[in-house]
Amino acid sequence: MSTTEKKYNEAESWVVEAETFRDSVGTMDTTGKRKWVYPRKPKGKYTNYRLLVSILLLIIYFSIPFIKINGNPVLLINIIERQFYILGQPFYPQDFFILALGAITSLVFIILFTVAFGRIFCGWICPQTIFLEMIFRKIEYAIEGDRNKQIRLDNQAWDSEKIWKRSLKWFSFMLISLIITHIMFMYIVGYEEVFNIMQQGPFEKPTNFLVMVLFTAAFYFVFAWFREQVCTMVCPYGRLQGVLIDKETINVLYDYKRGENRSKWKKGEDRRAAGKGDCIDCKQCVVVCPTGIDIRDGLQMECVNCTACIDACDEVMVKVGLPTGLIRYASEREIEEQTKFKFTTRMKAYTVVLALLTGFLGFLLYNRGEMEAKFLKQPGSSFFIRDGKITNTYNYTFLNKSNETKTVIIKIIEPKNGEIASSAANRIILKRDAMIKGTVNVSFPESQIKLSKQNLTLGVYDMNGELLDSYTTYFEGPFKFQF
Repeated sequence: MSTTEKKYNEAESWVVEAETFRDSVGTMDTTGKRKWVYPRKPKGKYTNYRLLVSILLLIIYFSIPFIKINGNPVLLINIIERQFYILGQPFYPQDFFILALGAITSLVFIILFTVAFGRIFCGWICPQTIFLEMIFRKIEYAIEGDRNKQIRLDNQAWDSEKIWKRSLKWFSFMLISLIITHIMFMYIVGYEEVFNIMQQGPFEKPTNFLVMVLFTAAFYFVFAWFREQVCTMVCPYGRLQGVLIDKETINVLYDYKRGENRSKWKKGEDRRAAGKGDCIDCKQCVVVCPTGIDIRDGLQMECVNCTACIDACDEVMVKVGLPTGLIRYASEREIEEQTKFKFTTRMKAYTVVLALLTGFLGFLLYNRGEMEAKFLKQPGSSFFIRDGKITNTYNYTFLNKSNETKTVIIKIIEPKNGEIASSAANRIILKRDAMIKGTVNVSFPESQIKLSKQNLTLGVYDMNGELLDSYTTYFEGPFKFQF
C-alpha cells in the first residue's frame, strides 16, 4: 500500500486514490507528446555531496587515459588490435576467462547492491546522470537561468536574446560532446593515437573522423534533447529495479504516514489537531525532479534516487518549522512501521558478500601469474634415438605478462634424469608484455623410457630459481611390449 497515494480520513482508515500516475510516463501527455522537464536548480546537503562525488569521478574520467603504470595505460580496451590493460596490467585473449568471471562477479555485485541499497548508483555514479546534471544542466542554468527563466525563454519569440542564448548553449553542448567523445576514444586506442588522428586531419583517416562525428552527435542528442528519456525508456537497469527491490530496500521515499493529509501551510496552525499531515503541498519536490515525477506517489521506475527532492523538501520544512526527513532515504517497511533506520542483518550479509565479491574480483585481476608457458610437440615430428638417448622436439611459446624484462631458463620437473638439449634454452630473454616462440629438444636415457607415450612436465624458471610457470605435455618413445 505504500506505493500509492494515501490519505487519512477522520476514522484514521485509508482512502486509496486512483493510481493515474502509473497509466503513462510522467514526461508524456495523454496524446503521447513529449512534456519537456524544466527542473529547478537543486541546492542542499545531498546536492553538495553529489557535486563532490561528481567532481571526483569527472577528474578520474578525464585523467585516466593520460596516466600510466610502469609504462602501461591504466585502462585500455582496444578490441580491434587485441590490446587490453586494466590497472596497468596487460590482458590477453588467454585471460578472457578471467574477464568473463569478472563480468559475472560484477553483475552479481550490481544485483546484490540494488537489492540492498536501491538505485544509489543511478543518482550518484551513473555517467548519464553525472554528465547531464553536473555538466550540461549547469551550462544550461548558467546561460538560460533557472526553471522559470527557461520556461519563459522557451515560450518567447525568436528575438535576439533567445537566438544568442540558444546558440551559445548548443555550441557549448556540442563542444562538451566533442571532448567527451575524444576522451572515450582514448580509452580504446590511447591518447597518443587520438592526438595523432587529430593532427592528421579528417582526410587522412576518414573512417576515424566519421566515427568521431557520429559519437559526438549521439552524445549531443542524448544530453541536449533525449535526456531523462534514457533512464525511463532505454536503460535496462531501471527496468530491473521492479524485480530486484523489496520492502527492505533503501530508496528515496516520501513518508506518507507523516505527510498525509497534505494541505497548504497556515501560520500558527496546529496541523495535527486539524487532522493535517506535514506535507504542505508546495510541490517543490516535483519542480526539482529531473525526471518529472511526483515522489509522493510512491516508488516509481522513473526515480533515479538523485536526492533533489530530499533537499527541496528539507528546505521547505526548515522554513515552516517542521522536522526534516519527510522525504528521505528509507525502506518501505521503515515508513510503514514508523521505525528508525536499522542496518539489518540482511544488509550486513549483503555487504559482506559484496566485499567478498570485490576481493574475489581483485584476486582474479592480480593473481594471473607473471608468465604463461606452453610446450607442444612439433607437428609431424617423431622421436629419434642417438647415443643411447631418446629425444623429442617441442615448440615453446612464452608470454611475459609482467611489466619487466625477464631472463628465464627451462628445466625438466618430471620425470627426472632428463636434459634440455638446446643451448638457446639455457638463457632466454623475454621483454615485458611480449611473446616469444622457439624450439627445444628434450632427451632421456633410452633405458628410462618404459612407455611409448608418457607425461612430461617442463618448468620455466627465472635466474633466481623461482618457478614462473609449468606445462605438462607428453614424451614419445619406442613401443615396448609389457609382459
